[in-house]
Amino acid sequence: MSKHFHGWRKSGYSEPNGHCVEVGRAADGTIGVRDTKGHGDGPTLEFSRDAWQHFIREIRADDH
Repeated sequence: MSKHFHGWRKSGYSEPNGHCVEVGRAADGTIGVRDTKGHGDGPTLEFSRDAWQHFIREIRADDH
């Protein structure tokens, strides 16, 4: 059974041509990531809250 994600937000680095990702959250804190080209019908990658926070920290560390 798939989780229901809400509060989808587009990446701030989105391309104007629609090539971007969205991030949403499930009630249990799981983070979902999907490609906007799927219009909500494509696959969603799921991350635990801890895994997502680690991912974001690593990206921000590489950005400096």
